[in-house]
Amino acid sequence: MKKHMLLPMIVLGLSLSTISEAAESRWKIGTPIATYWAGPPMTDATAQQMAEGGWNLVWCKESELAAARRHGLRAMLHEGLISPKTLDNPEAKAKLDALIARVRKHPALYAYYLQDEPSAEQFAGLGKLVAYLRERDPQHLAYINLFPTYANNKQLGTTGDTVTAYKEHLRQFVEVVKPSLISYDHYHFSVKGDNGQYFLNLAMIRQAALEARLPFLNIVQASSWTPSMRVPNGDELRWLIYTSLAYGAQGISYFVYCHPKIEGGMARADGTPTELYRAAQSLNREFVAIASQLQPLRSLGAYHVGMVPPGAAPLPSDAGFRLEPLPSESEFKLHEPVKGLVLGFFGRPGTKTKPSHVVVVNLDYKKAATATLVGPGRLSAFDAVTKRWASGKSKRLELNLPPGGGALVRAQ
Repeated sequence: MKKHMLLPMIVLGLSLSTISEAAESRWKIGTPIATYWAGPPMTDATAQQMAEGGWNLVWCKESELAAARRHGLRAMLHEGLISPKTLDNPEAKAKLDALIARVRKHPALYAYYLQDEPSAEQFAGLGKLVAYLRERDPQHLAYINLFPTYANNKQLGTTGDTVTAYKEHLRQFVEVVKPSLISYDHYHFSVKGDNGQYFLNLAMIRQAALEARLPFLNIVQASSWTPSMRVPNGDELRWLIYTSLAYGAQGISYFVYCHPKIEGGMARADGTPTELYRAAQSLNREFVAIASQLQPLRSLGAYHVGMVPPGAAPLPSDAGFRLEPLPSESEFKLHEPVKGLVLGFFGRPGTKTKPSHVVVVNLDYKKAATATLVGPGRLSAFDAVTKRWASGKSKRLELNLPPGGGALVRAQ
């Protein structure tokens, strides 16, 4: 994962121009994704640690697929042959064909890794490779990860201000590459403060994914790779997980799991788990449980109460779910970090769908919050640990939210 200098915040409209639908394939996301970037070789010990930690997609070479299978894990295959340049070399192309033939029926295989953070100039070649893989193995994902909003124009391969350039980058990616999933990375926690573009990036990805009818995955920060960035703690990790859920993410990934030259992560160089591993161990399961409940639904909006950061939308006055009393922006100091709450609305797919579910998130990752939610029917909360819904008794529900934490509620 390359890191980038932060660009000035620019607040503009977020709606993308019409995006062509991605070419259909038989790949389906299945269980929502919990994965990572940069990990150790996939041995039985590593696979066991990841399975116990709640990860369900691991990175493997062909020789490591068996270890993933033994521990009930899905595998992302990363091999040098899986590259656009392979298609221009008959000998390498034949080797790729042989590789696909060997692995496509392996029970652990879930995805082929293609590339990290490509420029728009590389989309044509990646589109050809995606189509090539899809033709030969339509049941598995061709995975590509995108830049964040703070990448510069040269990196993106597009021009304009932050929003214009990034919107065009997303449009070209969907239209040219025709992906089955949108993945991106955005790193929020610096030593001097929080990245002001986090919700802008999340909102733009959400909109692009909705218009293309694709799931999306958020790669979040779990380490410090440079003195300017800090290692997040467990409460900050929870904030990243639940804000991603509120905006409709079906996948979460951490940078990094383990790297000898990077501070933090989920495991040390000797393989022993860190404090972040112990935090992620429960958060991964919460993410998968809640995202599974939301998977059949459509994200209808993500609305902020209290502070409304750049790129975010305020809660409409006629919203189906509301908070009482409704906090105003004047109750919060207008500085980082962002505070208040975010409400992610979800409902059955359709043009006139009303929200039936809401993810409520406490945006203060330093202290707990209470909120009274009022909805259109009897409200029940989902227990992400037991995976059970409480019985709804009232249109009002008192929520006790941990630092950076959230709750999934539905109206009956």
